[in-house]
Amino acid sequence: MYNVKIVETKEEHDDAFAVRKKVFVEEQGVPLHLECDAEDATATHFIMYEGNNPVGAARLRSIENEAAKIERVCILQDQRGKKLGALIMKEMEKHAISMNKQKLKLHAQSYAIPFYEKLGYTVTSPEFMDAGIPHRAMEKEI
Repeated sequence: MYNVKIVETKEEHDDAFAVRKKVFVEEQGVPLHLECDAEDATATHFIMYEGNNPVGAARLRSIENEAAKIERVCILQDQRGKKLGALIMKEMEKHAISMNKQKLKLHAQSYAIPFYEKLGYTVTSPEFMDAGIPHRAMEKEI
């Protein structure tokens, strides 16, 4: 059984960062100083567990009065293909609605655009590089 929750404890925080490090730093080669940035201090972090094992993470930041930005969405490699990304996105959308946000924005790695499009996001920018990886901006009205 999978469970997504807002990070509340140091252990949950450490678990979320361990998942992010494994996916972004070890798997994708993003330098640690770019993966962990100043925005982590004020973002709302989400962790996904399978039982007691952390398998996914993400963060959400308020960026404008009516908008929030979804960032650092990741699922461990051996857990992909189980619709877990959609599950964590749904929980972040619920939280954004509870914050009275009307729009969600994100920067999707280009290969992941079809995943976000299935969730109702629309591409809003040409491709750009971030941490050496091609991305495109996307957004969704909620």
